[in-house]
Amino acid sequence: MLKKIAILTLTLLLLHGCTGKQLISEKNQESALITIKTPKMKYSDMGFIYKKSDLVKVEIYSMGQPLVSIDINALNICMSLFKCMEKKDFNANVLHSSYPDTLLENIFQGNAIFEKRGITQNSNGFTQNIKKEDLYDITYSVISSERIFRDKINKILIKVKPQ
Repeated sequence: MLKKIAILTLTLLLLHGCTGKQLISEKNQESALITIKTPKMKYSDMGFIYKKSDLVKVEIYSMGQPLVSIDINALNICMSLFKCMEKKDFNANVLHSSYPDTLLENIFQGNAIFEKRGITQNSNGFTQNIKKEDLYDITYSVISSERIFRDKINKILIKVKPQ
């Protein structure tokens, strides 16, 4: 009897652990080659992007094992390697302090950044060129779902190539 209860409990725990990602519908999941290169971190491998109205979750894998996880919610950004930080603090520590708080989530969602400043629409998406002397020199493009963010001054590259 005790053995049956233990097996039932273990089965329920395993099934419960598998339900979290099912809350995000398949159309809000994306498999992609994700590259993040900043002075403080460098990752480039296959991963997944999960999107909900109030959350963006990015997982990067290496040889089938989770390498890094980034959770972006309305208030902060949590990384598996860093503690949770307010978006402004994350930008200051990992990206650049002059970036808008919503920069990272907009890139992973394929949305315009910097309130659409310097945007040029084309048939497959858009490109933005944004410069502020001695602070940043950004080229950001979303072409056929591929996103490339490059800041030449701060040596930052974020690239999402859907698979």
